[in-house]
Amino acid sequence: MGSGVARSPRKRTLTAVAAGLLSVATLGALATTPVEATEPQARPERSEQTVARAPAPVRAADTKAAAACGEGSYQAEAVLNGSTWTARRGGSTVYTGGNMRDAMQAAVNSLTPNRTSKERVVVRGSGSISAGTRVSLPSNTAIDVCGTVNVTGSGSGDQAPIYSRGTSNVEVGHLTVTGVPRYGIFMRNVTNVVLGQIDMRLSAGLGIRIDNHGDRSVRSRNIRIDNAYISGAGDQGVETYGVDGLTIGTVTTRNVAYSGLLLNDTINATVGRVDAENTGTGTGYAAFRMANRNGRIGSSYPTNIRVGEVIARGGGRGVFCVSESGGAVIDRVTLTNTGNNAILIENCYNVTIAGQSGTVSGGGEVRLAARGEFPGNRDITLQNLTLSNTSLRESPCGTNITYRNLTLDNTNRSTC
Repeated sequence: MGSGVARSPRKRTLTAVAAGLLSVATLGALATTPVEATEPQARPERSEQTVARAPAPVRAADTKAAAACGEGSYQAEAVLNGSTWTARRGGSTVYTGGNMRDAMQAAVNSLTPNRTSKERVVVRGSGSISAGTRVSLPSNTAIDVCGTVNVTGSGSGDQAPIYSRGTSNVEVGHLTVTGVPRYGIFMRNVTNVVLGQIDMRLSAGLGIRIDNHGDRSVRSRNIRIDNAYISGAGDQGVETYGVDGLTIGTVTTRNVAYSGLLLNDTINATVGRVDAENTGTGTGYAAFRMANRNGRIGSSYPTNIRVGEVIARGGGRGVFCVSESGGAVIDRVTLTNTGNNAILIENCYNVTIAGQSGTVSGGGEVRLAARGEFPGNRDITLQNLTLSNTSLRESPCGTNITYRNLTLDNTNRSTC
């Protein structure tokens, strides 16, 4: 990535003694040289005036073992028997036929019209859905898919096996997707969303996208993802854009084309763990990427993005902050043999890497850089890191850059 025009060195804080920074509360209980970037040019979007909030507390319901799929009460169901799908609401049959998508949608549509509280659909059975169709969830709807949705054919636009737009109080308890969806889950301008146990073993497409691009003046709000496993996606694993209030337990990605978890213009986020292997190989994407003024609230960057742990093995970059993003603390990093920068901080503000501990082993260098079109790095802290068989480079010089408690093993250092 471009490094801009070199500037005069600023004053540095350089000490070998670990400072007692407050560590970030994590969601562990929920868990389980550089190549030029190929991602689209990052452009900042307007952020509405919002205040930073404390991270959402982990409720008891969040930390216990997930309920079995289909367990509990429900108002409608879609069931496969042989090759026939039947959708029922109580004693009434609302669909019979061979189409999984139509059965699921019929069950959803049979729920109480204009309901003011959540009603639930359970899907029992596996089948195929065309990539050019979607199951739409209105407000106050929960769905549990106890089977596998295999997506076939081709699709365009915002088609997805699970889709919701302009809604509130939507829940997907369990979902397993295979095949070639455009998106596995697509949600736009939504509030109070829960995604529980999500498993996507794909051959194309983007795993989960939640944004506000129907009306960018209003953020999607209060989004929770408990556990998402995504492999084989041809795009991002999990991506948000224009979200206020995001709580993630674990995102696990394997052999995903671009980023494992990508946060764009998202504020007040708490992430337990990102675990990525061979994610973003041959690109400038990363296991964990922040872009497009992510973490910016009004015109400032109070700490409001809190990440417990980032693990990256192989792939592209490990951690990447770019395009006027910041307000972030990552407690722990384990970055091993990344094909691109292990860490790249580029035009970011108020970012702490390894608030508790971290290792970088081999792979691409740890780099603080800048593009000319944005102000340079400011208030960046790299600490509590062991760097082995790599390099640490800062160019151009940023402002108030702190390197603290670093152990360099066969690692070159060139900082201001």
